[in-house]
Amino acid sequence: MGKDLIIRTIEEIEQEPVLWAWKPFVALGKICLVQGNPGVGKSTAVLALAADITNCTLPGESDITTPSAVIYQTAEDGYADTVKPRLRRLGADCSRVYVIDESEYPLSLADERIEESIIQTGAKLFIADPLQGFCRGADMHSVNGMRPLMAKLGAVAERTGCAVIIISHLRKSGGQSAYRGLGSIDIYAAARSVLTVGKLPLDENLRALVHTKSNLSPLSKSQSFKFDENGGFCWLGECDATVEDVMGGKPKAEGQFAKARRLLETKLASGAVAAVEVMQIADDEGISFKTFKRAKDALGVISFRRGGQWYWELPITVEYEVYPQEGQDYQGVQSKNPLVPLGFYVAQTQ
Repeated sequence: MGKDLIIRTIEEIEQEPVLWAWKPFVALGKICLVQGNPGVGKSTAVLALAADITNCTLPGESDITTPSAVIYQTAEDGYADTVKPRLRRLGADCSRVYVIDESEYPLSLADERIEESIIQTGAKLFIADPLQGFCRGADMHSVNGMRPLMAKLGAVAERTGCAVIIISHLRKSGGQSAYRGLGSIDIYAAARSVLTVGKLPLDENLRALVHTKSNLSPLSKSQSFKFDENGGFCWLGECDATVEDVMGGKPKAEGQFAKARRLLETKLASGAVAAVEVMQIADDEGISFKTFKRAKDALGVISFRRGGQWYWELPITVEYEVYPQEGQDYQGVQSKNPLVPLGFYVAQTQ
């Protein structure tokens, strides 16, 4: 005899809101994947979030309203010489940070001790750092290997209402961020939110956390933070960083229109230049006349003739004043450009 069939309509299921540890990045009762290259500060960023949870001082909106417990499992760093000093520098209440003892039995993502420890401590966040340290014999690159592990961990998160963060390294290459994570694509698919951490080019110590995937809300603006071993850690707020920025992607090639505009702004920055000279530079750069004219019109470049030759210049500020000419009074225009004779009207101003 098979199991009795139980079937319900969706109408019978009571609708519930999504609750957040850190809205809209980390949801309570769901799996969040935090990925990045080694050494970019992803573990520190997650520990900073853990520290905030222990003090109830999260950097944004949260449904955690009191200082709460966190469980942090790491397969890379020592708890005594690395994790505890780091947490203390981040201001964590270490009495609320728990560790499952693995001295006798190594922990896996399917281990029943995860759920037991969450229930016993009332933890609002469980962290596994890094993912590959807790697969315990499962083939990370196999769908059949990772899907059961991720499904079981997701069910634990759902039952306990605890947010789960898995930290993972990226491959050195592999194209899109969804395919750069170590292991099966099912790891990425099982996560309800994915955050990609990386360095920003402006400053060696400047980082960004980019919202790469979300099944629970629209993608949010990236969050920047500063991190260095001596100066510590601090959230800096929203930024415009993209996943390509933090993954070291090549910048997009400059378009012909943008190139033409930049050329004009640079060449004319110090004043008027002979039009034939500017056009020759455009020709040398392979910019078509049509594209160059569009850029010229967009910038409001002024053309004027002097000594039988046409000149171009960027829009200038003009001064209006009354001055006499040959016994009659009238309002004229005095230009600040030495190549425009007095009395010429310059239509476009800056």
